[in-house]
Amino acid sequence: MKAIRRFTVRPVLPDSLRPLSDLARNLRWSWHTETRDLFQSVDPERWAASGGDPVRLLGSVRPARLAELTEDRRFLRRLTTVADELDDYVTGDRWYQAQPGELPAAVAYFSPEFGITAALPQYSGGLGILAGDHLKAASDLGVPLIGVGLLYRHGYFRQSLSRDGWQQEHYPVLDPNELPLALLKEADGSPAQVTLALPGGRFLRARIWLAQVGRVPLLLLDSDVEENDLGERGVTDRLYGGGSEHRLLQEMLLGIGGVRAVRTYCRLTGHPGPEVFHTNEGHAGFLGLERIAELADLGLEFDSALEAVRAGTVFTTHTPVPAGIDRFDRELVARHFGPGAELPRIDVERILRLGMETYPGGEPNLFNMAVMGLRLAQRANGVSLLHGKVSREMFSGLWPGFDAEEVPITSVTNGVHAPTWIAPEVFRLGARQIGAQRAEDAFTGGDADRWDAVADIPDQDIHDLRRTLREQLVAEVRDRLRVSWRQRGAGTAELGWIDGVLDPDVLTIGFARRVPSYKRLTLMLRDRDRLMDLLLHPQRPVQIVVAGKAHPADDGGKRLVQELVRFADDPRVRHRIVFLPDYGMAMAQKLYPGCDIWLNNPLRPLEACGTSGMKAALNGCLNLSVLDGWWDEWFQPDFGWAIPTADGAGTDPDRRDDIEAAALYDLLEQRVAPRFYERGPGGLPDRWIEMVRQTLTLLGPKVLAGRMVREYVERLYAPAARAHRAMAPDTARELAEWKSRLRAAWHAVTVDHVETSATTATAELGTTLTLRVRVGLGELAPDDVEVQAVSGRVDSEDRIADATAVPLKSVGGADAEGRWVYEGPLSLDRTGPYGYTVRILPAHRLLASSAEPGLVAVPSEDVVEGAGVLLR
Repeated sequence: MKAIRRFTVRPVLPDSLRPLSDLARNLRWSWHTETRDLFQSVDPERWAASGGDPVRLLGSVRPARLAELTEDRRFLRRLTTVADELDDYVTGDRWYQAQPGELPAAVAYFSPEFGITAALPQYSGGLGILAGDHLKAASDLGVPLIGVGLLYRHGYFRQSLSRDGWQQEHYPVLDPNELPLALLKEADGSPAQVTLALPGGRFLRARIWLAQVGRVPLLLLDSDVEENDLGERGVTDRLYGGGSEHRLLQEMLLGIGGVRAVRTYCRLTGHPGPEVFHTNEGHAGFLGLERIAELADLGLEFDSALEAVRAGTVFTTHTPVPAGIDRFDRELVARHFGPGAELPRIDVERILRLGMETYPGGEPNLFNMAVMGLRLAQRANGVSLLHGKVSREMFSGLWPGFDAEEVPITSVTNGVHAPTWIAPEVFRLGARQIGAQRAEDAFTGGDADRWDAVADIPDQDIHDLRRTLREQLVAEVRDRLRVSWRQRGAGTAELGWIDGVLDPDVLTIGFARRVPSYKRLTLMLRDRDRLMDLLLHPQRPVQIVVAGKAHPADDGGKRLVQELVRFADDPRVRHRIVFLPDYGMAMAQKLYPGCDIWLNNPLRPLEACGTSGMKAALNGCLNLSVLDGWWDEWFQPDFGWAIPTADGAGTDPDRRDDIEAAALYDLLEQRVAPRFYERGPGGLPDRWIEMVRQTLTLLGPKVLAGRMVREYVERLYAPAARAHRAMAPDTARELAEWKSRLRAAWHAVTVDHVETSATTATAELGTTLTLRVRVGLGELAPDDVEVQAVSGRVDSEDRIADATAVPLKSVGGADAEGRWVYEGPLSLDRTGPYGYTVRILPAHRLLASSAEPGLVAVPSEDVVEGAGVLLR
C-alpha cells in the first residue's frame, strides 16, 4: 500500500552522543577523514548502506546500538576529540585572520549549483563542483564567505542506460528534512522567507535552508512552499530545467532573492554584512539590480547606485562560447520588472540597457546575463590564463576602441579542494613522509616546500600506492557495471564476464565529464581498429573507464553516449573499456585516484579550465590532454603529454578530428604505453614513477583550491572591498556625475597633432625620441584624462604588439584655440619594425581600469599621415 503522508522521524540521541548530530550537520565531514571514520564505527553496515551520509546513518541506526555506544569509553573519547577539533576549526584563527591590511568583513558568493558532497546532490558538473571547492577552501583558509544558491527538489537527473545504450533520466524527489540542512528561522520560530513580486499581482516565495560547510554558511532558496501557487512551487524543481521563463524566474530568485536571503541571515545571526558580492557565472547577475534598489531606497539615484554596486562586485565568467550564456527575450525580461512586478522603483529601460547586446554582432533584442554581469561588476575574471584571453576577445565589443588584451577581464585559474579529492591512501603516504599536520597544511594551503618532500618517497612506495588505487578502481568498476547491466535488463546468468573486466596491472585511462559536443567523448572511436589494437595489445594493453552525462535536452550528446556504450558492449573489448552511468561525486572520488592517465580532448580553446585533470593529478595520475584550459598554462613534458591541435584556418571539423585522433593514438602507442610498461634494473617502471613524482611536486601546489581562493582574496576581493568602502554616497554621486559629464563631452576630445624629434624613418636601438602632442579636450580638463604614447613592435599591417603605454605630461595651459600640449620621451628599446601611436583615455582616482568607461580617442588619419608614426 502507498502511504498518504510522509514524515521524517529523527532519532533522539542520548546526551553523551549529542555531538554526533552537530558533526553530521556540518558538511566538513565530507572532507575530514577522522569524522567519517568515527561515523563508520557507529555501524559499518549501515554506514555503507547510507552511502556515507551521516544524516541518513543516524536516522537508521538502532536504539540498541546507540545504547551500546553510550557505554563505549573509547568511542566517547574519539567523539569528544573530533567534536573539539571541529569547534577549534570553526572558531580559531586561520590564514585569513593572519593577513595584514583591511580585508572584506564578508564576501557573498552566488552560484546556481554547488557540489559539496554526493549526499547533497545540487550540482550538474564542473561549475557546481568548482563552487563547492571554493566554499571548502574558503572555510579552510578562514575566509568569511556566505554561499548563496537554490535548493532543487529533484537536483540534477540520475542517469541509467536502456538495453540499447540510450541515456535515460530519473528525477528522484529530495526531502530537505533528510538532507544535511536546517531551516533558517525567525526569532519567533517561524521559517524565514524571501518574496519576489511577479506580473499580474502574483508572488514567488521561498524558504531559506542552511547548509554549514565548515566555517561557511550556504543559503539555499526553496520555492516548494505551501503559500505558492503550483507554478511558483515548481520554480526550484530541477537544475537547468524548463523553458525561458522558468529559467528567468530561477535566476531572479537566485540573484534578487539571494541578496534578500543574505540580508535575512545576517540580521538573524549577527554575521557581518558582505562588502563584496561575487557572481559565479551570469545566472546570479540580477543580484546587482537588487543592491541598486536597496541604495535607491536610501535616496541614491540610479547612476550613483550603479557605481556603488559595481565597486564591490566581482564577476567570474566560465564559458568560452556565446552559446553557453543564458540570454532572454527583451520583452520577457521587461514584463518581470518595473511597476506591477519586481523592482518597481527602477526604470525598466535602465534594467534592459544593462543586459542588451548593444555592440557589433550582438542581438539587439536579447538580454544577455553575462553582459549584465560584466556591466554590474568593476572586476571580472576568466578561470585560466587562456580562458581570460578568450574572454577578453569574446567580450571586447563592450570596450570599443581597445585592443582585446586591454579589456579589463583578468584570470584566476581554478583549483580543486585536495582533502575532498585525494584518496585516503595518498594522504596517509604524505602524512608518513612529513607528518599528518604538515600534510594537511600542504593539501589546503599549497606550501610548495612541503610538496618537495615527495622527492624523498621511495619508488617502491609510489609503485605500491598506484597499484593499490588501481585495484580499488577495478573492484568499484565491476560493482557499478553489474548494477548498470541489471538496470538494462540483464539477468545474473548473463553477467559472469564482469568478473574479468579490467586488470589491476594494465595501464588505465580515465575520461569522465559532461557530454557536450566540444568535449568530444567519442574522439577515441575515430579509428576503431587502432583503438582495438591498443586495448588488446599482447604486451602493452590499455584499459579505459568512461563516464558522463548528456543534458536531458541534448539528443546529440545522448547519441555520443550511445555510440560509446555500444562499442564498450562488444564482447571482444568489453573487458578493456567500460562506460559507467550516473557520473557524480561519489564515482569521481574513486575514479580519479585509480587511473594512470587522465584523458582530455576538447576542441581548443573551448575548455575554460577543466578541473577533472587537476583532481587526477593530486592522486599521481598523469594527464594526456589537448593544450586547453589549465593544461595549456602548466603543461610540462616532465609530468604529462600534450595532444597536438589541428587548428589551421583551412582545416574542416572532420579532418581536424581525424588528425587529432591519430595524434592521440600515436602518443598512446609510441610514448605512453611503452613508458608505463618499461622496467628499470630493479623491476620497477622508474621513468613512470618519476613522472608521477614530478606531477605531485610541480603540479600539486598549483592545482589547489586554496591557492585559487588566496588569489581571489588578494587580487579581487581585497581591492573590491577597498573600492566599496571608498564609494560613500557622495563619492558615488561624484563618480556618476563625472562619467555623465565625460560621455557628454567625449565627442570633442581629439588628437590634433603629433610630432617627434626623429628626422628619418630609421633609428638606433636605445635612442630616446621626444614626443610632442597637441590635443583638444573640449569641456574636459587635463585632470579628466591621461594622454599616452603607446609603442611596440608592429606587424605587416602596422598593428602594435606587446605594447608599452607611457603617460605624457601637460606643458603649460591651453592655447588660444583651447588646445593643450603634452610631451614625453619615447624610448626605442626593441629592434626591427617599431611603431607608436598616441591616445587619450579617461582618468579618475575611482576607476579600477582606464578602460572601464569604454572611451578612447586616437589620432585621425590626417594626423597619422603627418606624424611619422612608424619607425622601421
